[in-house]
Amino acid sequence: MHDLLRRMCWRVVARKDQTVIWAKSLSNSCYRKRTLGTLPLMCSSDDDPDTTWNVLMKGCITPYSVKMHREKGSGLESWPRRLTAPPPRLEEIGISIEEFQNDMNVWHYRVAEYWKQMKSVIFRNSLRNVMEMNSNLGGFAAALNDKDVWVMNVAPVNESSKLKIIYDRGLIGTAHDWCESFSTYPRTYDLLHAWSVFSQIGDRGCSSQDLPIEMDRILRPEGFVVIRDSPAVISYVHKFLASLKWDGWSSEVEPSADSLTLSDERVLIARKKLWDENHVS
Repeated sequence: MHDLLRRMCWRVVARKDQTVIWAKSLSNSCYRKRTLGTLPLMCSSDDDPDTTWNVLMKGCITPYSVKMHREKGSGLESWPRRLTAPPPRLEEIGISIEEFQNDMNVWHYRVAEYWKQMKSVIFRNSLRNVMEMNSNLGGFAAALNDKDVWVMNVAPVNESSKLKIIYDRGLIGTAHDWCESFSTYPRTYDLLHAWSVFSQIGDRGCSSQDLPIEMDRILRPEGFVVIRDSPAVISYVHKFLASLKWDGWSSEVEPSADSLTLSDERVLIARKKLWDENHVS
């Protein structure tokens, strides 16, 4: 292990008894000094490190991008400033600083409006585990920073390159194809936020009926779903509220249009009932 990690440019930062802590290199300088042919090899410049779905693992090292990890470090702000500071890698995905800041402002407003809708039924400490099913740049999660919650950001597989922005902001996330089930235990999350997710999988020809069933599987009893999508999608989801027992409480509004609005949108917030098999009608 010591020989392998040394060749990978990791260094020992602490050692005690049987425990060793390693740190990855801060820059590409060590990689450039390696002897030609050293294993593991450096990945080819043709390899896309942002490709994350159904991709075989390779025994090679991906160097840092030009915008990140220069000789003095990653270029990121310290926490908590890095949550709101524009990450250096925005340019890699074609997002300007102005677009990033606008996204952040829009989501602060949207989240505030969600909480106004739920103020009669949401209580202190009633939410802990939250999922953003279409994470984009992480604006939804950042807007929840003043809440005592943990947010899993899920990037659609065709936008998995945006995960680098999620991580640079100090958030956590993963890539997923919502045409498939999500790898997690049942009843994991207290709140699921789905922004245009139904429309996206519908455009790909996937079943819109399977998605609410999967959402119900991972939603805890008395948890909330927040669905922001087209009026047609909201009308479609309404058909499932009673059968899924998502009719403990609900609210539907037509939100104000903003710079992230793709077309006509409506917001449906529904709460899952606490029920058991002896009371199923």
